[in-house]
Amino acid sequence: MYAYLGIFASAFVSATLLPAQSEAVLGALLAAGSHSALLLIAVATLGNTLGAATNWLLGLYVHRFKEHRWFPVKPGRLEQAERWYRRWGRWSLLLSWAPVFGDALCLAAGVLRESFRSFFFIVLAAKLMRYVAVAALVCSVI
Repeated sequence: MYAYLGIFASAFVSATLLPAQSEAVLGALLAAGSHSALLLIAVATLGNTLGAATNWLLGLYVHRFKEHRWFPVKPGRLEQAERWYRRWGRWSLLLSWAPVFGDALCLAAGVLRESFRSFFFIVLAAKLMRYVAVAALVCSVI
């Protein structure tokens, strides 16, 4: 039970603007071999997708806070993500799994008012593919 809570928390935090390494946690739990790989992947995917949804929600209100010194995304990085998002549209969210830039894309999706439904399902697919790839890599090594 604690393993699943741990991977959920790690994956959630990893998808927010805070630093964390859910892939390492998933890899360690898979290597231990005492938990269901499918359930670990599902829980990690859900946690990471909900963390990304938090970024989307923050994006709805980001313009109120982006000039503050404590705001975790540099204005240039946010502008870059917004340009990328405007150019490629919602399908750029398939890169939401990427470190740092993916977080900024999720934030930009909120800023640009992407519908939550399309946001959620595209991000869910991207996060799932990443965790399946991590699990396949870990399982091929052990």
